[in-house]
Amino acid sequence: MSTIRVAWGTATGPTATASYDRALAEANVHDFNLVTVSSVIPADAKLEVVGTAPDLGAVGDQLTVVQGRATHGPGEAGAAGIGWARSASGRGIFYEADGPDEATVRERIERGLDAGTDLRDWDWLPGDSDAVVVAADPDPDAHTTAVVVAAYGESRPILR
Repeated sequence: MSTIRVAWGTATGPTATASYDRALAEANVHDFNLVTVSSVIPADAKLEVVGTAPDLGAVGDQLTVVQGRATHGPGEAGAAGIGWARSASGRGIFYEADGPDEATVRERIERGLDAGTDLRDWDWLPGDSDAVVVAADPDPDAHTTAVVVAAYGESRPILR
C-alpha cells in the first residue's frame, strides 16, 4: 500500500516563482519535478497529513502531486488548500482551491467536494473528509505563495 502525504508551506520572494519555490521548500518537495494529477485517491492509498514531507527520493526525480496554490504580488494576501473525501472502498477525491483568505478557500473546497461526491456513485463515509488550508501573509515588498501538496508515494526517475 502506498502513502499520499499532505504537506504545505508559505513563503515570500522577489518574484512569483521564487516565492513558490520557497513555499515548496517549506513543504520539502522543492527538489522534484512535480507532475500534477487530477485528484482521485486510489482505494489502497494511505493518507498522512505531515506538514513537511519526508525524504521522497532523489533530486530531479518526478513526484506525482495534487496541489492547491496561491501566488500573489507585493502587498497581497492569499490562501490555498486541499480537501478530501473517502468512500467505504477507500477510493476518494481531493479538491484543491485558492482564494484571498482561509475562509473563502475552505468554502470553495467544501463546495467542490460536495460536487465531486455527488458526481460519483460511491458509498461515501460520513464525516470522512478533511482539509488543510494555509494562508500567506502579505509582504509589501515581495510576492507571496501558499501551497498545499498531496504527494503520491515516492519520486521516480524522470530520465530512463
